[in-house]
Amino acid sequence: MCVHVPPCPGAAQTDHDAARVVATHPEQGWSLLCNGVVTFDDTGELLPDGRAVAPRPGAGVALKSRPRTATGVR
Repeated sequence: MCVHVPPCPGAAQTDHDAARVVATHPEQGWSLLCNGVVTFDDTGELLPDGRAVAPRPGAGVALKSRPRTATGVR
């Protein structure tokens, strides 16, 4: 499927998420890579053969703490 030179890693390789994005839908939270892997914003993946890869723990979007407000400061 990949036509890049050098070719992107295949879907069966451990670094398959390094392939180039060919379609992205940020409003839906997913992107299609040129090797046929669909990646999701929560770091989960759907491989071309239909297998699902669970999201990696701790790799999702980090939550920001609320900014501190100054109280009693003039």
